Amino acid sequence: MNSERVLLERLLAGPVSGDALARACGQTRAAVWKRVEALRAAGIVIEASPERGYALAEPLELLDVLRIREALPPEVRAGIADLDVAWSLDSTNSELLRRETPVAGVAVLLAERQSGGRGRRGRDWASPLAANLYLSLARRFSGGLGRLGGLGLVAGVAAADALHALGATRVRLKWPNDLVVEDEAELRKLGGLLVEGGGEHAGPARAVIGLGLNLRMPAAAAAAIAQPWTDLAAIADDRMPSRNALAAALVARLVPALARFDRDGLAPFLPRFAALDALAGRAVQVHAGDGTHAGVALGTAADGALRVRLGDGERCFHAGEVSVRPGVAA
Repeated sequence: MNSERVLLERLLAGPVSGDALARACGQTRAAVWKRVEALRAAGIVIEASPERGYALAEPLELLDVLRIREALPPEVRAGIADLDVAWSLDSTNSELLRRETPVAGVAVLLAERQSGGRGRRGRDWASPLAANLYLSLARRFSGGLGRLGGLGLVAGVAAADALHALGATRVRLKWPNDLVVEDEAELRKLGGLLVEGGGEHAGPARAVIGLGLNLRMPAAAAAAIAQPWTDLAAIADDRMPSRNALAAALVARLVPALARFDRDGLAPFLPRFAALDALAGRAVQVHAGDGTHAGVALGTAADGALRVRLGDGERCFHAGEVSVRPGVAA
């Protein structure tokens, strides 16, 4: 078993001396000290004193495959081909892209930490150890690559509905792939979705849908985030769910949503996206390949594109072409 995980699990049980930690991990005290420093560098706040030994500054919870699986409804469990939790990966999306996608069902992968977490357009995604949620699902889809354009919207609706059911009713969706919370007219990012994949234009396709969700962002990681953000701890109103319960709730919504999308397409999800749309009616700036366009967001088109009223009429923008920021209308 990973020695960092063994050490952290022992710390979860309460304060412990360096000698006891060394015995539990089967290492020297010097080696344990190096592991403690590595955990601190990963964002885990560990206190040390002669009286108490080592102790976690605040409680945390590690992800557990059995607890997640047991919390899933039986019909959702039946649709999962594989469910795994990794200690550390470059990214859950990258790992599932390297693996063979199941012929039937969904592969689900979570990680305690990502060393190369990615957002849209290659942006870094802060992924400190055992703090937030990093989740990806891989699935095959019929109908070809052309049908997958709205998949990020579908996953966003499923994720937002899971959070609403857990009491986080302020969560909205910012086209095309962000979970946000409005704070004094500013949209603060709570999570993001990244859809990747491949296949034939008119034949079978596969997609990996990644979700990064801020739960309890450590101060050191937060300092490096260059955009308005929030985490679930800030908006949960003392009803913060456990990480395992949250993971199960998200998977329980995402798996059937992906199956319905494969069967029925994007249309059934558009009314719910409209109800959660954080941009509709707002002044926006759309940064596209042909320049920056100022206008007013009008919601989504039937294919999931963003409709914007510009000075010279209405135009639709697709997810792969643009980034969107609140701005000044034309």
